Amino acid sequence: MQKKRIIFSKPSKKHAPKGMVILYEDQDIIVVNKESGLLAVSTDKEKDKTAHFILNDYVKKGNARSKNRVFIVHRLDRDTSGILVFAKSEKVKRYLQDEWATFSKTYFAVVHGQLDDREGEMISYLAENKVYIVYSVKDPAKGKLAKTGYKVLKESGKYSLLEIQLFTGRKNQIRVHLAEKEHPVLGDKVYGRIDKGIKRLTLHAASLTLFHPLTNEEMTFDTEIPQYFKTLVNYKA
Repeated sequence: MQKKRIIFSKPSKKHAPKGMVILYEDQDIIVVNKESGLLAVSTDKEKDKTAHFILNDYVKKGNARSKNRVFIVHRLDRDTSGILVFAKSEKVKRYLQDEWATFSKTYFAVVHGQLDDREGEMISYLAENKVYIVYSVKDPAKGKLAKTGYKVLKESGKYSLLEIQLFTGRKNQIRVHLAEKEHPVLGDKVYGRIDKGIKRLTLHAASLTLFHPLTNEEMTFDTEIPQYFKTLVNYKA
C-alpha cells in the first residue's frame, strides 16, 4: 500500500459543497467545517439536505454512476457547527471509528451564567429515555461513562464562553453536563431554555487531532471561535 497522502486542492466557490467549508481532503478522508442548521446524516424526515448526502454528490463530481462515496465516521447535532470527518472507504471508516476515543476533540460553547470554578471536569453516567432525552444516572450499570473538561475563556454579565475538552463521545454529552450544572448552552431548546434573541445553539466543534489512517501521522484541524460567540461575551482575542 502506498504510504503517501495525495492532498486534493480545495474546490472553487462554485463547486464547494453547500453548508460547509472543506478544511482538508485526500484519497482517504475529507474534513469539513459544518454550518449550524445542517444535518450531518439523514433522518426519516430529511434525506437530501445533509452533510453526508451533499458530500457524496461532491465526490461523485456530477457523475451519478461514480462509485466514489463518503462514509459516516461520527456525527454532530444539526444545530452544532464545526468539524466533521468522513472516510472515503469502509476500511478507513472502521479505522477512524476504532481509534475515535483516542483522538483529541475541543469545542467552544457559550453558556448561561458564570461558573463557580474557572476550570474543571464534569463526570457522570449517561442514559437515554424512550423519547431520546439523555440524562445522568448514578448507577454505572444503567448508563455510559461520560467525561467533559472545561475552561472559562471569557465572562460577561450574563454569559460565559467555554473551551471544552471532550474525553468521551456520548450523545448530547456536553449539552447535558452543562445543563445539569445549571449553565445550559445558549439556544438549547431541549436541555436548556428558550432564549429570546439568541440566533443559534452556541456549540461549536472547534478542533480535532487524529492519526491519519494511511500514514499514521498526527494531524490537527482547527477552526476559529465563531464570531457570534465572541460578540455575546465581548471577546476580543
